[in-house]
Amino acid sequence: MQFQNLSIIIPVYNEEATLLNVLKKLAFLKDKCNLEIIIINDGSIDNSKQIIESSSNLYTKAIHLKKNSGKGKAVIEGIKNCTQDYILIQDADLEYDPNDILIFLEENEKYRYDLIMGSRFIGTRRSVLHFWHMIGNKFITFLFNFLNNTTFTDIYCCYCMFKRQLIDVNKLKCYNWGQQAEILTYLISRNSKIFEIGVNYHGRNYSEGKKIRYYDVFSVIYWIISTKIKKFFV
Repeated sequence: MQFQNLSIIIPVYNEEATLLNVLKKLAFLKDKCNLEIIIINDGSIDNSKQIIESSSNLYTKAIHLKKNSGKGKAVIEGIKNCTQDYILIQDADLEYDPNDILIFLEENEKYRYDLIMGSRFIGTRRSVLHFWHMIGNKFITFLFNFLNNTTFTDIYCCYCMFKRQLIDVNKLKCYNWGQQAEILTYLISRNSKIFEIGVNYHGRNYSEGKKIRYYDVFSVIYWIISTKIKKFFV
């Protein structure tokens, strides 16, 4: 495999139970690509900061935000600090299997896509989702596809790898869950080369620290629509 240049952003908020394991699982990619790992500690109040500081051999750079501002803010700070050609977001909760990133790299080696999107719904193994989470996901995916003339199956899969040069980080304004829709809207264009890959998914429940809530779908809908409108004027 030809070495590719990849930045992985890890937003972290109170993930002491899984963070170190995630970093260890990502280590094998150092032999597969020119890897840069950037951790954004989004004001964690557990032991996440101590784990980060004691594991400096497992990442490239860590940024500690003074207060919790949301995953979107953490991703924005991560993008500002990325230096490689491609960017991928890795949540720190191990719901997604880092081994799947290798499939992204293998496909990208062949065709050099602008965007590779993961999907929990065409993967081979996944946790059974909450019914209303599934309905919400299908609705926002349908809405996004309708407005952008695309055929994604899961726009809120965490694994999304894209060319850094295609995103102007100064245009990103969303600090919460709606930001992935914001990013995808800017990435989509008539000439974009887009690919979708099935990924394995091991979802957490709320007692294990799952953070997204049913009402977050309203924020996502807002950012899907508002960013689409904004693209015509900015």
